[in-house]
Amino acid sequence: MKAEASVKEQTATKTGADLLVEALIDQKVDTLFGYPGGAVLPIYDAIYRAKGSFDHILPRHEQGGIHAAEGYARVSGRAGVVIGTSGPGATNLVTGIADAMMDSIPLVIFTGQVAKGVIGTDAFQESDIMGITTPITKHNYQVQAIEELPRIVKEAFHIATTGRPGPVVVDIPKDISSTVQTNKVDDSFHLPGYQPNLKPNPLQISKLHEALVAAKKPVVLAGSGIVHAGASEDLKEFVHNYQLPVTTTLLGLGSYPGDDDLSLGMAGMHGTYAANIALYECDLLINIGSRFDDRLTGNLKHFAPSATVAHIDVDPAEIGKNVPTQIPIVSDAKAALQSINKKKVQGLDHKNWMAEIDHNKTECPLWHEQPESEIVPQWLIQKVYEYTKGDAVVTTDVGQHQMWAAQYYHFDRPNRWVTSGGLGTMGYGFPAAIGAQLADMDSTCVAIVGDGGFQMTMQELSILQERRLPVKVLIVNNQALGMVRQWQEKFYEERYSESIIDVQPDFVKLAESYQVPGYYIDSQKSLEEVLPKVLADDQPAVIDCRVLQKENVYPMIAPGKGLHEMIGVKKP
Repeated sequence: MKAEASVKEQTATKTGADLLVEALIDQKVDTLFGYPGGAVLPIYDAIYRAKGSFDHILPRHEQGGIHAAEGYARVSGRAGVVIGTSGPGATNLVTGIADAMMDSIPLVIFTGQVAKGVIGTDAFQESDIMGITTPITKHNYQVQAIEELPRIVKEAFHIATTGRPGPVVVDIPKDISSTVQTNKVDDSFHLPGYQPNLKPNPLQISKLHEALVAAKKPVVLAGSGIVHAGASEDLKEFVHNYQLPVTTTLLGLGSYPGDDDLSLGMAGMHGTYAANIALYECDLLINIGSRFDDRLTGNLKHFAPSATVAHIDVDPAEIGKNVPTQIPIVSDAKAALQSINKKKVQGLDHKNWMAEIDHNKTECPLWHEQPESEIVPQWLIQKVYEYTKGDAVVTTDVGQHQMWAAQYYHFDRPNRWVTSGGLGTMGYGFPAAIGAQLADMDSTCVAIVGDGGFQMTMQELSILQERRLPVKVLIVNNQALGMVRQWQEKFYEERYSESIIDVQPDFVKLAESYQVPGYYIDSQKSLEEVLPKVLADDQPAVIDCRVLQKENVYPMIAPGKGLHEMIGVKKP
């Protein structure tokens, strides 16, 4: 793609940092997540001079800042923008960069660097952020001349947000950002090596249509590519035209309404029985925007063993990488669905297949025990769904609470579900909720977190205090690293090595120390009294909800097993 040329006349008072700020304004950036330090002081001085141009969010740790930017990007659909200083500031961003790469989140990260003349000398707060981030970014740059800066910024946003989205790092030496530019600057660009294919091959669409006509047991697997492409309505049209059952990946939740009759729920390690058996028994599997990761497929030997596989993905590297594919379609999900939706639909009959699926849904639904007064986490999530009418933006950390939220909160539209999928990052959920709330101030935003993960980034409560953001932090507190404890119970003969957390802070007092209301819930009665009121008001809150420690996530596919070898399918 060749961008429109733009030559700007600069005055002698413009520094590299000023050019950066102008470039961000040109990209219509309205929110920055950043933490100042020596190598980025010229940039922060330029931000100060451009007061009113951005809403700058100061996290209390760089990791919190980049996870907030991820939440912002997921909900807004725009690139999250992050600034960190050199050395430890940049390395503190690495987990978030890797997380965004795994989950295809568009981020543009600006890192400060020591002056060009001392790069490679182990100067104070120097780190090789280019070498560190090369494997975990879609692309990265180190600016070598001030004239390059506007073009690089423009390229970075283009690369981050087109094709398969992802993070792009721009490393800026301090002397570049502080140098005065007097020459003309050209920010036009042409990237002959980066030309993502967004439109499907018509021949492959015809092959998919033929396979659909012939199939007796078709199933659609909807991944996050549907969400990134804004293709949820096109997916609905496709599914209803052909009367196809739909299952989603963890990150695909919300791409298709969870309470629709054709929905099977989530597939994979903790997916529904109906979804996993449909994938196991289908004769045509249509994967749209999912990368066939191991938590979805289980043992590949038993994954859709009798199916013709069609895979629609904007990233050609994903097609055939894990699962052999007979109908490869390299395309943006929306363009591919619009093409197949133009085909004529003739007399398809999937009644027997749908009857089998409905039987599985009825006979083997999700289940849990229901004590008289104690709180089980599944019931807790159901209550959150009930009290928010299924319309909240939900963010999570990683672990049992994440799986329960995926199972029991039935997302009916996209961009309401924010979680760490591929990397599985603890400490993600709460700061991601901050970014999500900033992206959608009119929605109720609930951070469903574990007591372990929350303690990794709980210092970001300062932002709730500072901005009065109405984020509700719901701690599913089992006083354990829940998923670790579950695996130790099932696969390590109940040797609970360092997974039980006996000593915790008083989360209510902690919240109150940040001037955020805190609540303690330890019974069904107290939950039903407190939770609906807290979720309905416009104040931030931290809710410490005590749940049964030894509750497990079921159903489950054990490591090395196939989709048809689930445990915990039926209530004992």
